[in-house]
Amino acid sequence: MRQLGRLRSLLFAPAVRPDFITKLPQRGADAVVIDCEDATPANAKAEARLNARRLAPSVAASGTQVMVRVNAVASEWFEDDVQDALSDELAAVIVPKVDTWAALDACDHALEDAGFGYLGVIAGIETALGVADARPLLAHPRVVGAYFGAADFIADMGGVRTGSNVEVHHARSVVALSARLAGVPVLDQIVADFRDGERFTAESADARALGFSGKLCIHPDQVAIANSAFVPSAEEIGRAQRLLHAYEHASSAGIAAIDFEGQMVDEPLAVQARRIIDLADQA
Repeated sequence: MRQLGRLRSLLFAPAVRPDFITKLPQRGADAVVIDCEDATPANAKAEARLNARRLAPSVAASGTQVMVRVNAVASEWFEDDVQDALSDELAAVIVPKVDTWAALDACDHALEDAGFGYLGVIAGIETALGVADARPLLAHPRVVGAYFGAADFIADMGGVRTGSNVEVHHARSVVALSARLAGVPVLDQIVADFRDGERFTAESADARALGFSGKLCIHPDQVAIANSAFVPSAEEIGRAQRLLHAYEHASSAGIAAIDFEGQMVDEPLAVQARRIIDLADQA
């Protein structure tokens, strides 16, 4: 299956809006999505498929990673989406509301039958069952990435979305942990109010702290925030470099723990510092 590049920002555009899709390469996102699911009304699914297949190649030609979000496996549109909306230039296929191994097997077979066996699936974990079974689901061989969808999850739970995110903290943590164990990148929930840059910034910081690699974006203004949030700051990099220098010097002298700038540092904190340096090098 195709290897994905970095995924700090994943920008969605409705498949029924060619004017939005053609501008995607200019938005600066690590990857873009032509959305045949939530952003496409039921009476426009055929038009959405046509647009996705027709426009994805030109977007990909710009060097941007392009994906198509199909409708859920259980929906009446899934099979037609796989047959008619995909193209060779895609980096992956996004499948929403994944919550059973059987659904992923169905994706696997559908992609093979349609001639797209080289495309991996980014699985949307956005139901109660999907979160509960996230660890085995994300270990499926067809899965190359995941995202957590808060709105659908809370709707399924019968809960209420709040500004504090307390109602999704456990679910976000479970999905991030499951992705880490599966070795796949995972993207955090959307911020529906695209004018609220402060909330997007705060949620991005929380998501990075939980282990997410990036964030879903529904508006171009969110892209730069995500791209910045999921790489270490200059201050973080500098501190990590100083910490590793001090720690490695002490380790060579047989000292396993040191006092560094008022903090006790041992191997777990050195591991975190190395991770910061690695992220900086990748960026």
